[in-house]
Amino acid sequence: MREVLDDLVAAVAAGRTVGLGTVVRTFRSAPRPAGAAMMVDADGRAVGSVSGGCVEGALYELATEVAREGRPVLQRYGISDDDAYEVGLTCGGILHIFVEPVSTATFPQLVEMADDVAAGRPVAAVTVIEHPDPAWLGRHLVVRPDGFSGSLGSDRADHAVSDDVQGLLATGRNATLSYGPDGQRRGEGMRVFAVSFAPQPRMLVFGAIDFAAAVAQQGSFLGYRVTVCDARPVFATAARFPQAAEVVVDWPHRYLQAQIDAGQVDNRTVVCVLTHDPKFDVPLLEVALRHDLAYVGAMGSRRTHHDRMDRLREAGLNEDELARLSSPIGLDLGSRTPEETAVSIAAEIIALHWGGAGGRLSTMDARIHHEPMADADHEAAAQELRSS
Repeated sequence: MREVLDDLVAAVAAGRTVGLGTVVRTFRSAPRPAGAAMMVDADGRAVGSVSGGCVEGALYELATEVAREGRPVLQRYGISDDDAYEVGLTCGGILHIFVEPVSTATFPQLVEMADDVAAGRPVAAVTVIEHPDPAWLGRHLVVRPDGFSGSLGSDRADHAVSDDVQGLLATGRNATLSYGPDGQRRGEGMRVFAVSFAPQPRMLVFGAIDFAAAVAQQGSFLGYRVTVCDARPVFATAARFPQAAEVVVDWPHRYLQAQIDAGQVDNRTVVCVLTHDPKFDVPLLEVALRHDLAYVGAMGSRRTHHDRMDRLREAGLNEDELARLSSPIGLDLGSRTPEETAVSIAAEIIALHWGGAGGRLSTMDARIHHEPMADADHEAAAQELRSS
């Protein structure tokens, strides 16, 4: 939904009713994840994508109709491979898309929610997508860390859903949740979809070398807010790293510790240590490996890696902490250039997040898409990647 939010707010603020289709559930090899959205404005303009082009034509017609008639619809595309082909979903996946009319009347909290998103404040939008009472369909609840606004239809439902969505918001996840018709936790009849707008995750790249520019470009492409940090001002310049949101001149370990103390680093943050100089990377890794981060990788040869591990042990890190380090950094892609190496680093970050094994899909029968991994599973995945 984030990709259409600015256009959606502009249309609604101008007094128009927009047809909005949001992916709320996916099965098998669905091309876009839950939360992907497409809007059709009153002037016929379409923004966004729910399937990379597979079902957009059919959705365009449905969204136009929903906006005109004012009745939301939960539509399924790709029930079987044959049906998928008929609507263009040739990948054979299944998409559940909730299509709703959006206006100041149907979603009065939209502009205020968009202000939170723009300011980097965590906020989630909840929509009723199934209910035995049609009057509940399309109702919204906006959830923040300190409470909620709007209503799904009853006080009981609002509080039950808000409590559950707080957990999703903390981790930046989207999900479909099921309840009884009045928000009963043990019941069926109501389903809601929650889309979280957590602040952009961060990628911290330490070492202002040529590889860092390529890694910064990959990180920005993947949706990270990239910071490049180096203690040498002659190398750490914005001109050398145009893809980075910021370039910082500071000792790496001091900068990371300051960011941790300021609450600017969380368990979605990835750290790429490209310095391969003990006076920089050992103090930095002492800090990084003792904090809850999504990924910590360090560049260097096998010899550099073994020397680094010895130094970290001498510094007092235990084996559990050391096991969190991805070193040498990246997947085995045979990379040579900075750009190829950056792809291998990005691939490892993606594989650890989703639980991929890093092998060739053409040689596997396993599913293509994965669910986000629980924290307890990350180390097992890291060990598998390192041994593969």
